[in-house]
Parts: sequence; structure tokens; C-alpha cells
Amino acid sequence: MTVQDSALFTLTEEERELLPSDAEVASYAEHGWYLSKKLFTDEEVELLEAASERFYAGHRDRTLPVRPPKLAYWEPAKGQVQRHNDYIHYEDDTISGILRKPLLGAVAARLAQADEIRAFQSTLIYKPPVAGEQSNIVPWHFDRHYWANCTSERMLTAFIPFHDCTEELGTITMVDGSHRWEETSVNDETSLHFAERDRSQLEAMLVANAEFNGTTVTKIPMIIPKGHMSFHHCRTYHGSGANVSDRPRRAISFHLQDGDNRYRDFRRSDGSQVSYNHDALVRRTADGAPDYSDPEFCPVLWRSS
Repeated sequence: MTVQDSALFTLTEEERELLPSDAEVASYAEHGWYLSKKLFTDEEVELLEAASERFYAGHRDRTLPVRPPKLAYWEPAKGQVQRHNDYIHYEDDTISGILRKPLLGAVAARLAQADEIRAFQSTLIYKPPVAGEQSNIVPWHFDRHYWANCTSERMLTAFIPFHDCTEELGTITMVDGSHRWEETSVNDETSLHFAERDRSQLEAMLVANAEFNGTTVTKIPMIIPKGHMSFHHCRTYHGSGANVSDRPRRAISFHLQDGDNRYRDFRRSDGSQVSYNHDALVRRTADGAPDYSDPEFCPVLWRSS
């Protein structure tokens, strides 16, 4: 790594004070989630919101070269449903610049106990203030189900609201300690396709998994002040409820990978291959596999010197 590269991954003394303490890292390992200190200034959060409005109005700094088959991508014709727009860190430079703030990557590195953190995916999210809108409700799932073709068990997600985020707005809710559960089902029978499954079935599955592990389901709503964010382990069950407020809930879900993560071939019981959207976009390794370290789509956010 060059001196110039090293300079990209440095923190001020004030920023170092914002890193998780040893006790907070231990708590994350036990509970599977962490509420950060104030990592973004009010000005940075307001820039995120302004950039998101430009994006919804049609602004793009670049667009994806191809559209992957499972891309989440809201467009105005879809109306007042919950909006999800994947690859916002690729398509919008303002948003990308803020998400790549070294402090965010350094916090993730502390929690994951990793020397390097790369972006994996980012999704711009907007929950309209429509209390009965069913798309606003995100059923219980954990992110590792989508990443079965990743080698890492240390991946994590930052949930970054653009304002104070409360239960009224439908904030993200964690199932405490669920990242340490042993699963009762094989991958084919999990919440891999939760959006197409009955919510009551997923709730029953959650309770069954808790009972199998000799515990109960403890739901922790994340009450997140502006500029703060939550982090959760890739195996932590989470979901979110309706937005019953009078204003939209705006946020980014920022999925992160440690530097050791690689693509692996993963098959379901019927022999079908699990794929991720990256597989249609990223460069290939020498052996022809998707390269999850491709800096175009998975830039490094933090690297220990």
C-alpha cells in the first residue's frame, strides 16, 4: 500500500473517540447489533437527503452497465410503495462520497474484527407515510441468506436514517442475539425469498428457531438519532414495521464485507446455483469467478495501516 493510499484510511483524534469501545465490541458479539455514536454531521445527512431527492427526480452520475435479474429499483410509475434502489453508491457520487467516509468503515472494522472493510451493496430506501401500505412492512429475515455464495461469516450492515428514526416511522428492529442461533432448516427452507412468503409463516419460523435454541424472541427497535446509525451482524434476524407518521422514512441500508470475503459456488438441494446481483456486474478472478473485491462496485472503505 502506498503512502497516498494509507492517507485515505486515517482518523482524526475526535473521530477515534467515536469508535466502539472494547465493551461495545463485546456487546455486538453477544447481541448481534450496535447503535453508533454520531458518525455523520447534520450537514452530511442533509446532503444525503438532498441527493436522494435529486436521484428520485432522475439524476444519475452513472448507471449500471447491465441490469441484474434481481435488482431492486423503484421508479415513479410504481407509485406510493416502499422504494428500494440498489447500487446507490455506484450511481450517485454525492451519496458515495459520504458513505465512503473512513470513520464508517473503521467502526465496521472494529465490530467485525477485520483489517479491511469493503462496500458490498447499498440500497436507498423510502417508506411513504401511508399507514396501511403493506410494502412498508419488512418481514423477519437475516442478510446471510442472500449471501450464501459469500465465504465470510463476518459481513454486516449499517442502517443509516436521514433523520431521527423511531418506531412511529417504522425503524429497523433487531431480534436480540439471533445471530448466534443454530438454524432449524436448510437454506432452501429459510427466509431466502421472504418478500414472496407469508409473514405469519416467517413469524412462526422465527419463534420455532428461538425455541430450538432454548430461548425466546426479544425484539429491539432501533431508536436512532440523526447522524447516528445501527449496525447488525449478517446472521441477525431483523425487520421493520409500518410508517404511521406524517412524514417519509428515508434511509440507506449499507451492506459491508470484510477483506477476506470471496465468492464461492453454492448450490441448493435441487442443484440450482445461488447467485447475487454482483455476479452479472463485477470483474472476474483468474479462475473465472466473480470478484467481490472489484473496486468499481465494492470499493475499500477502511484498511488498517
